[in-house]
Amino acid sequence: MSAFQLPVQPIAPNFSLKDRVYEALRETIAGMDIYAGDDELRLDERQLAEDLGVSRTPVREAIARLEQEGLLRTVPRRGVFVARKSKIEILEMITIWAALESMAARLTTERASDDEIASLRALFATIEGETARANIDEYSAMNIRFHQAIIRLSKSQLMEAMTETLFIHMRAIRARTIGEDDRVQRSIIDHMNIITALEERDAELAERLTREHTLGLAAHVERNVTYLD
Repeated sequence: MSAFQLPVQPIAPNFSLKDRVYEALRETIAGMDIYAGDDELRLDERQLAEDLGVSRTPVREAIARLEQEGLLRTVPRRGVFVARKSKIEILEMITIWAALESMAARLTTERASDDEIASLRALFATIEGETARANIDEYSAMNIRFHQAIIRLSKSQLMEAMTETLFIHMRAIRARTIGEDDRVQRSIIDHMNIITALEERDAELAERLTREHTLGLAAHVERNVTYLD
């Protein structure tokens, strides 16, 4: 099996080289559509070191850290792969995300300013159903930013840290599924309802709508997703 070439950029040497290598690899993996295809993504340690402009030692250290975080996995005699979760694992992750993001929505009603909440509506100012369907990649990116913003506006550093790795897989599965089963239109409606609840500082409603929205993704994955089995 040929190795997947991770699109990383060379790193300027400094005193925190191993951290910079780790951050570069993590950021690149976070931006990938892990579930976009069915092929496994195998990494080449030597190629990564060459592309980053470093020795293989900090690359090995970064791979070990990323494996501990569940973003990479090492298969004996086969190599290192970007981790793809099973359907059962994805469903569990979505459930945990629903709990955390719904609490973030509640906190947002208490902690975010009017302008910060208004920025959520601005995300979708130029997007309507037909436009979103025609520009699915653009809408998918907006969808991801919306969910990131809910976590950020909770102003809980611990919650941001807890969801950081989880979000990498959530982002990837949302990107893969947003164009399926007319989920775009339902997504837009859900987002608008959530934003209205946040604007009205209705903590109970914002929490419930956010949780139901994410659990709707779980229901879709349960019914329709077969490529994770």
